Amino acid sequence: MKNKLKVYRAMHDLTQEDLAQELKVTRQTIIAIEKHKYDPSLGLAFKIARFFKVRIEDIFLDDE
Repeated sequence: MKNKLKVYRAMHDLTQEDLAQELKVTRQTIIAIEKHKYDPSLGLAFKIARFFKVRIEDIFLDDE
C-alpha cells in the first residue's frame, strides 16, 4: 500500500523519531511504513490519521 506519511511528517516538521514517540512505535516502524515495506495495522493507521487530523484515505492510498 502506498502512503504519504513522509509528506505529512515533513509538513509538521517531525523527525521519524518524533513521530515514532508520539505514536508509541519504533523508528524502524516509521521507516518501514515510509518505504512501503510494511503496511500498518488498521489500529495504527487510525492512530496516524488521528494524529495528523486527517482521514486514513488522505495518508494511505490503495494500490489499485
